[in-house]
This record gives sequence, structure tokens and C-alpha cells, in this order.
Amino acid sequence: MKSISIIGTGNMARAIGALAVAGGNAVEVIGRDQAKAADLAQTLGASVTTGDFGAVPTGDIVIVALRYADVVPVVTQYGDALSDKVIVDISNPFNSEADGLAIPDDTSIAQEVAKVAPPGASVVKAFNTVFGHVLEKGQTPDVFFAGDDAHAKAAVSEFVASLGLRPLDVGGLGMAHWLEGTGLVLMGLARHGLDNFDVALGATEFPG
Repeated sequence: MKSISIIGTGNMARAIGALAVAGGNAVEVIGRDQAKAADLAQTLGASVTTGDFGAVPTGDIVIVALRYADVVPVVTQYGDALSDKVIVDISNPFNSEADGLAIPDDTSIAQEVAKVAPPGASVVKAFNTVFGHVLEKGQTPDVFFAGDDAHAKAAVSEFVASLGLRPLDVGGLGMAHWLEGTGLVLMGLARHGLDNFDVALGATEFPG
């Protein structure tokens, strides 16, 4: 069991939170709008708590489930309150047409988070290649993740497995840029290749 704090009250926060509760994890929900956070916590279950925005989260793993433009500012605002936490960025920095990234080619939101994260915090990119509604339908897609800290990645991998999903490590935090690009591939596949958003990307192993 892991102790998880989710900053955000949107669809991905709800989807991941529900799976986290079902997986036996301790869950805290945090939002700027305390009423929305309380409503989501109530929806997720009686064991779910709420925290004050900006205060030290109770979870060892802090999932920042926000729009990409809000992720770095919120982590900056939290500052030392995130010391020694595993910060999980799940965002996709898509442009307005969702056919390109809205950030420079040499970085990612996760890498920008790492630049402003407090001492002792570790950043992991995860969940950005999975649609929330797919999770809510009880599907079990692969979850790709990237990060530089082995202990942080192990914690995230264990958490993902507790959700009934398969965690797949794709390498260091520099790979977060390519995971964000993979999110674009997922969008393109859903829009053009399949004309269906009930889809997920995964890895298939073939016998040698």
C-alpha cells in the first residue's frame, strides 16, 4: 500500500483516485476549490481525506493532475512542502489542435518540474499516455513512466501495479519529452487510425 496525494479534481484525478482506493492505497485529494476536493473525496470513498492547497501533502507520492500550464507554477508555489516527495507529472502539453507539443523540443513538463522541485524531491513522468475514461471503464492498459531516481521509480511502479495496471519503465527523465510525444501519437491514433477514443497504447512481447 502507498500513501498518495492527488493535486487536482478533474477526470484523471477521479480515475486514478478510484483505482488507488480500490488498490488499498491511502488517498488524499487536494484542490484550490475545497468544495470540489471534498466532493471528489466523498465520491471516491469514506477513507479518502482532503488537504489544504499549498500545505504539506500527506502522501509520499504526489500526483499533480493539472493542466500542463499549471503544473510548474503549482510545484513552484508548493516549494519546500514537496521536499522528499515523489512528484508525478501526468500532463500532456498539447497545442490547441493537439497535433504538436506546446513546449520546446529540448524539454518536457516533467523536466521543467525537476528544475523547480525542492531538495530531496524526485520527479517521475507517468500516466500521460492513458485516457482517464479508459481507466474508468475498468480497462488495464500499460502505464509508461520515466525518471532519474531509481527509488522513486520503484515506488511509482509499485503504485501502478496496485491499480491493476502494468508499469513499464522507459528510462531517465529525458524520456519524458518522448512520452509527451507519445501522447500525441495516442491522440492521432484515436482521431484518425481508429476513429475511437476507447484505445490505449501498450507493449507486446513476442517469443524469441
